[in-house]
Amino acid sequence: MRFAVHTLGCKVNQYETQAMEALLLAGGHTQVLFQEAADVYIINSCTVTAASDRKSRQAVRQVRKRAPEALIALCGCYPQVSPEEASALPVDLIGGSGDRLGFLQALEQLQRGQGQTLRVDEALRRRVFEPLPAGGLEGRTRAMLKVQDGCVNFCTYCIIPYARGPVRSLPVEQAAAEAVRLSQAGYRELVLTGIELSSYGRDLPEHPGPIEVIQAVCRAAPGLRVRLGSLEPRTVTEDFCARLSALPNLCPHFHLSLQSGCDATLQRMGRRYDTRGYLDAVERLRRSFDTPGLTTDLITGFPGETQEEFEQTLSFLRRCAFSRMHIFPYSRRAGTKAADFPGQVPEAAKRRRAAQAAQIAAAMERSWLSAWIGRQVPVLFEEEKGGFWRGYTPQYMEVRVPFQGRALHNCLCHVTITAAGDDAAFGVLREETP
Repeated sequence: MRFAVHTLGCKVNQYETQAMEALLLAGGHTQVLFQEAADVYIINSCTVTAASDRKSRQAVRQVRKRAPEALIALCGCYPQVSPEEASALPVDLIGGSGDRLGFLQALEQLQRGQGQTLRVDEALRRRVFEPLPAGGLEGRTRAMLKVQDGCVNFCTYCIIPYARGPVRSLPVEQAAAEAVRLSQAGYRELVLTGIELSSYGRDLPEHPGPIEVIQAVCRAAPGLRVRLGSLEPRTVTEDFCARLSALPNLCPHFHLSLQSGCDATLQRMGRRYDTRGYLDAVERLRRSFDTPGLTTDLITGFPGETQEEFEQTLSFLRRCAFSRMHIFPYSRRAGTKAADFPGQVPEAAKRRRAAQAAQIAAAMERSWLSAWIGRQVPVLFEEEKGGFWRGYTPQYMEVRVPFQGRALHNCLCHVTITAAGDDAAFGVLREETP
């Protein structure tokens, strides 16, 4: 069959989509672009916000209108949390956020005119990690490896624990073996990802932590650059920094989830740290790694957030001096505690605060990029676009060099930074590392 896949949401969803694609291709099926004619369309959905749910429904309806005779299969977090809503859509197969192998088997049976049309389990009863084949985002340049699934933090704004269930982890030795396989397959970088990476290992017999799996992967595949997914700031202890700074192939790029720079707001969110602890983590990383890239997420207009509290957040952002930020106005999500909190902030105020935070984030990013001018950095190039080859340093700084007819895809090169733009640095190619 000819199949096409559309993915919404996080890196874990992207990883699972790539795994499903690999499994279908291995089964002899043919993949086409989502805009092309196909026998089967798979939509891997997200449910982190009400807007995510809406985008998932829109994707289904648009495909049904465009391809009325095709099979449409909807899976992921949206039908996991809202199976009745999903069942009302014009789809032929519904799966949740687990058992991707069973979902694909049901899809093949349905394509033959057999099988059931609803495969959604109870996420909170899951206890076993489902291993899936790791794949790459950019050809043979960067691969992702999911080593953890599930979350039990139950932040007041978040539906994900109900969509993903409790913590499950890929054993350390299996993660290391996957890293070796991916390195041998030609990948140059590996991203370790999970729903809540900082919870890694608490379900495994020996209770290894994130440090143990990171060390194992880095040591098993020394030729791979290893990049980490999002971390809780509480993970960044002195021991964490001391042990990980000794790993030469670990990328000094750390995405520390923030959400707010105000302690009162963090408490209402149900976050398990305060601004003092967060700043301590930032300072430890800067002491332990050479000019690390520090990125984060921010929610503006959380219920009860006053203008004074928001000003505290802006001041805290400046103290942290992030290299890049992702900023989101608060989205009221049914099924979460915060949806019923008093003091809901008007939409216009949420958007205005997001714009103010974005201005500060843009200034911090320009300052970060400018600080690299004159320095030589290793860049792993991924694609040619707009007359430039584009790639990333270990710190996750995007670097662009002029296209001069030379193929640089998957090449690790040394570049001297000569200028800084709003969202990328520009440089001159110096030498290529085999």
